[in-house]
Amino acid sequence: MGHLIPLREFAKRLVLTHNFSVTFIVPNNGPLSAGPKSFLDSLPVGINYVLLPPVNFDDLSNDVIRAGVALTVSRSLPSLRDVLKSLVSSSRPVVALVVDLVATEAFDVAAELNISPYIFFASTAMTLSLLLYLPKLDESVSCEYRDLAEPVQIPGCTPVHGKDLLDQVQDRKGGTYKWLLDFAKRYSLAEGILVNSFRALEGGAIKALQEEEPGKPPVYPIGPLVQMDGADDGSECLRWLDDQPRGSVLFIAFGSLGTLSRDQLTELAFGLEMSEQRFLWVVRSPNDKVALSGVNDPLDFLPNEFLDRTSGFGQVVPSWAPQAQILNHGSTGGFLTHCGWNSTLESVVNGVPLIAWPLYAEQKMNAVILTEDLKVAMRPKVGENGVTGRIEIAKVLKGLMEGEEGNAIRRRMKDLKDAAGMVLSEDGDSTKSLSELAQKWKNKIYRL
Repeated sequence: MGHLIPLREFAKRLVLTHNFSVTFIVPNNGPLSAGPKSFLDSLPVGINYVLLPPVNFDDLSNDVIRAGVALTVSRSLPSLRDVLKSLVSSSRPVVALVVDLVATEAFDVAAELNISPYIFFASTAMTLSLLLYLPKLDESVSCEYRDLAEPVQIPGCTPVHGKDLLDQVQDRKGGTYKWLLDFAKRYSLAEGILVNSFRALEGGAIKALQEEEPGKPPVYPIGPLVQMDGADDGSECLRWLDDQPRGSVLFIAFGSLGTLSRDQLTELAFGLEMSEQRFLWVVRSPNDKVALSGVNDPLDFLPNEFLDRTSGFGQVVPSWAPQAQILNHGSTGGFLTHCGWNSTLESVVNGVPLIAWPLYAEQKMNAVILTEDLKVAMRPKVGENGVTGRIEIAKVLKGLMEGEEGNAIRRRMKDLKDAAGMVLSEDGDSTKSLSELAQKWKNKIYRL
């Protein structure tokens, strides 16, 4: 879903502004869950989807299945070829195949059918810069990146300690790293890469990406692409927000996949209570296998009587909440986030300051952007036992919501919000970047 949502927003702009039609081709390894199925069934007019036959992994061990999406794409290439052939033979010309950032094996099929290959990069320009640089980095470094004495200088970016690079590069002897390196090398086959970012957010990285080099495709910054059309669905948490003072509530959510250990969940709960800040917390069950046995309700993992003690200033929601609407609500004054890129961009377009709590994937790199480069987030310190304690949590929460540092962060985030609005305006950089790409595709239509 984290990739489908910005892809839909990209497709909508192609359809509404540039008069293209779009077909989503969706590989899978079994029946779709309710969220993706509902999402695809509700795509706007002009956007269709084709669900490829599910692939089977029964012949593989769990270690081999680590690549997930990429492996699903690889095993779906025959059915992808059939769908693309049918589209090519239709009355409307196919001008491009835009693939997910880990689906570059589909380029082989695009080449067979003379379809221009592109990548939609749903993450940061910093992560894209790292992937394009990774083959050189791999050749120049012999140890694990986390063991490097000096930070890694990704082209155009704030230096990042090796331990904060994305998870998939942390074990260079493992199959996941080799897989990542292989598909990063295939990025040079793309005719262009569309990145969900913009210059005011990642100016250095985008400038470096757009410098011409042999084998480096053109890069089009077209963000921020976020879900903006969510309506008030009558959720209880939105009604609760209606009754809170403006800018007074801290929203806590870790994305659709983010979970904490039981110990960390407990410390976060006590930290929220000690901070005495108004909060809206989306609670998910902890990731400890022992803790999960026999318990289904995430709220059962909270400390005894926590809900009673915080009922005057806190609201707890199990598992899911309408994040886009919450961040757009006037009462929301801060966001404790896992630093997923969609959540980050939603915060930016709504001007909501952040507490960075990265968990997995490229989120530690995102936290570096937010705290060290843009300075629009605070980041609590992790204890020696790997758990952030309640006193540290309470201090950072109060600092963001009440302190001078929090006020400075709020001002900088307001400037970013204004910049995000500018790049998406009629004469904005992202609008022009997308128009340049659309014109390139239209010129191809004339040649077909």
